[in-house]
Amino acid sequence: MNLKKNNKETKEEKINKKEEVKEEKATEESSCGGSCEGCAGCGGGIDPETMVQILTSRNQELEDKYMRLQAEYLNFKTRTQSEVSRMLQYEGEDFIKEILVIKDNFERAIMMDDNDLSDEVSKFLSGFKMILGNLTSLLDKFEVKEVDCLGLEFDPHVSEAVLTEHDENKPENVVLEVLTKGYKYKDKLIRPAMVKVNK
Repeated sequence: MNLKKNNKETKEEKINKKEEVKEEKATEESSCGGSCEGCAGCGGGIDPETMVQILTSRNQELEDKYMRLQAEYLNFKTRTQSEVSRMLQYEGEDFIKEILVIKDNFERAIMMDDNDLSDEVSKFLSGFKMILGNLTSLLDKFEVKEVDCLGLEFDPHVSEAVLTEHDENKPENVVLEVLTKGYKYKDKLIRPAMVKVNK
């Protein structure tokens, strides 16, 4: 009987010892002995003033980071909107350039006309003149304008001198003839004029 009682006590003592060991381990793991700074789990011996300074400093860092990210985002947004706006402003530029080639061909064809209305060619070209008029009106509607340079001083920003000629009756560096018309789309030069310049 005593033996059973002793065995029972021995088992209880073993269980108690195991629980004590577990508690000691848990205490060791949760406590760093005050060696860590700002440890919330162990309360490492930091006084409230120091804790407030640490948290204030961390909060300031996060606010600065947030402000930088916000500024970067706003810059990106502004830059993107500007690029999209610029693209939309000159939308259709390539198409207009192709249309200008057709307009050039109509103008060359009309130059064959001698204004003799009884002539078959003149009758045929009168239809071309109507089409050219419609095409010119359409280009005007989309703010496509001819570069005015005939008889003016040569401007390399809007013209290209492909030929030169000497005419004593006209000032030097003046455009004598426009070989191919130049055009602006809104405020942008989309095709320079090909000209003959007096030298």
